[in-house]
Amino acid sequence: MQPVASSDLSSVGYDAQTGTLYISFHSGSTYAYDHVPSIVYNGLMSAPSHGKYFHAYIKGRYSYRRIG
Repeated sequence: MQPVASSDLSSVGYDAQTGTLYISFHSGSTYAYDHVPSIVYNGLMSAPSHGKYFHAYIKGRYSYRRIG
């Protein structure tokens, strides 16, 4: 997990072999998003606003589960 500067997200991790994107939020919850392409992960990490990118390109587009 890598810390990110965001008012919503606190850290992000990615498993390229499984395409699993891990996102921890400042609320304390952590979620795993399944089958996320590496280009989406790279876009998230390079976006000027991680939160806006998450809401536009990840939330509601990939199956997920709460893991923490």
